[in-house]
Amino acid sequence: MNHISKIFLFLVFIGNLANAQLHDPVSWETSVKKITDSEFELLIAAEIEEGWHLYSQNVPDGGPIPTTITINEEKGQFELIGKPAEGEGHEEFDNVFEMNIKYFEHKTQFVQKIKVLTDEKITITGVLEFMVCDDTNCLPPTEIDLNFELQGKAGDPEIESVVSDDNKGFLQNTTEEVTGIQESASSNIKNEADTQKITGKPKKEKTKGLWTLFILSFFAGFAALLTPCVFPMIPMTVSFFTKQSKNKTVGIRNAILFGISIVFLYVLLGTVVTSIFGADSLNALSTNVWFNIIFFLLLIVFAVSFLGAFEITLPSSWGTKVDSQADKGGLIGIFFMALALAIVSFSCTGPIVGTALVAAAAQGGVAPVISMLGFSLAIALPFSIFAAFPGWMNSLPKSGGWLNTVKVFLGFLELALAFKFLSNADLVLQTHLLEREVFIAIWITIFGALALYLFGKIKLPHDSDLPHISVGRLSMGLIVAAFTIYMIPGLWGAPLKLISGFPPPMHYSESSYGVGYTKLGDAGSGTQKEIPEGAHLGPHDILAFLDYETGVAYAKKVNKPIMIDFTGHACVNCRKMEERVWSDPRVLKVLKNDIVLISLYVDDKRELAEEEKYTSSINGKEVTTIGKKWSEFQINKYKANAQPYYVLIDHNEENLNEYSAYNPDADDYLAWLKEGIGNFEP
Repeated sequence: MNHISKIFLFLVFIGNLANAQLHDPVSWETSVKKITDSEFELLIAAEIEEGWHLYSQNVPDGGPIPTTITINEEKGQFELIGKPAEGEGHEEFDNVFEMNIKYFEHKTQFVQKIKVLTDEKITITGVLEFMVCDDTNCLPPTEIDLNFELQGKAGDPEIESVVSDDNKGFLQNTTEEVTGIQESASSNIKNEADTQKITGKPKKEKTKGLWTLFILSFFAGFAALLTPCVFPMIPMTVSFFTKQSKNKTVGIRNAILFGISIVFLYVLLGTVVTSIFGADSLNALSTNVWFNIIFFLLLIVFAVSFLGAFEITLPSSWGTKVDSQADKGGLIGIFFMALALAIVSFSCTGPIVGTALVAAAAQGGVAPVISMLGFSLAIALPFSIFAAFPGWMNSLPKSGGWLNTVKVFLGFLELALAFKFLSNADLVLQTHLLEREVFIAIWITIFGALALYLFGKIKLPHDSDLPHISVGRLSMGLIVAAFTIYMIPGLWGAPLKLISGFPPPMHYSESSYGVGYTKLGDAGSGTQKEIPEGAHLGPHDILAFLDYETGVAYAKKVNKPIMIDFTGHACVNCRKMEERVWSDPRVLKVLKNDIVLISLYVDDKRELAEEEKYTSSINGKEVTTIGKKWSEFQINKYKANAQPYYVLIDHNEENLNEYSAYNPDADDYLAWLKEGIGNFEP
């Protein structure tokens, strides 16, 4: 254990004495802002500690728990105008949930507009439920009471559905302090000890994501460069500049300006897309069902075009007009030459550009601009480089059938990518038409066909005769064939980490072993054991109990130590631990054979039986759900409220070693498991 861990454990011990070690990363304040004599805004401001994230009210189904504001409306006293509004926040794609998730950092505010219907002083109450996370912990869903007091003049009960200009201005500046509070019922509301966390997305990850997008787009541009529409243009264009220029220096300058013009045109395209759709609307669209279905169909069209069924071209009149402008010479002529290249090569570059922009849409913001910058640089660089060193062009391979092979190869990739968009739509709708096994089977078919094509077993319309297979084509065919074979075990539940994030998640699949049975016990034994009563199959077919008492009783029966897993359905880091650490064969063997796992979900919304409901000793509220029960259990017994949180105990429910939390190091986690198990006395 390193020094930082020891210091942290010491602080936890001190916190136990003062009951202050529980995470409480959000403080709330309510106030009232007067708009007119009869219209008011109920303001709910959140101060969020550094590194923590509060989730939006608008989170797609299957994602983390959203912030929910419920105002208790009193007839004859006031009425609500619209729904609670919120600030802009940040929105990013989450690889675990496979969706865009909006969250807030540092501080934010929510606004509910109302109209009073009486001249008397009124009290407005409500409840706010929220969830927060940092990079290592998720806190359980927390509820706080809302309270506002105000007095105005009775207004017309007909509610206008429009937000006032004043309110719009407020929403555009949600991170600023609220001014002009006319009447306040301000109360500093600290969230209670029971809280949970989902996915923390630091700003540095956004920068990292843009760099990744830039690199991928650059390679996409390089792929477009190797198509029959673009590659033959390199020697032709460079020769034109060198021959038409007065000297070599001028030729190099013109070629560089030509490259800059190409970059400008494509970056302009990315800028226009961002400007038209907005910096955030593109990435909001990426989880829209119709958006994904449309792009599925669009990529199918692109793929069929690349495979040789037809060509996608722009109107020939466009090229004619641009060519006439290119003849003028000078800077304007060079620019129009670049535009002519973009138009002439559209049948090859258009599908790739479209795909790159769709990928950028999932990230939002300036991502389309960054994507087009990377793409265009790959296209432009050869023209500038070969203009500076024309002798190098002799080393370029001659144009021929291999260019069409590249185009067909890209067509197969477009076809495979198309089903990712269809999968997104299926996941959002939860139709289960494209479950994990079906998706993987489709990809096996596509890449298997690609391997056969590369081996010369399949011939498409524009292919020339193939007397022999080149070394490069054979090598690529072997790689594709190996990748195809790699995916086959995924039909029977293999994790397929190389393509993680593309197929639907593991839980979105058919049952592999039938109801009530699974592979339990020693690996490779070939035996099947019935699942004990009260247990279920957890991640990686680990036997797990969802009830504490039932799990403890079973552990005593089989004489094994117990691991309590405080987790959450919407806890990203819990899923990361399960996918990246629990899947380690050494760890998995221990979890399957040497302990009894009890997974307690602190965000389980199922109602407790009436006789099991009780009043919380933490906040005095009634505990009505299973999740609240386990959250209280974790707080009361272990003085902690973060997930994931792992505890190894014996049959007397005493700790076998220190707890463990989010730790992506499988070796450390395995050592922790073995330490606790070694301290267990049967």
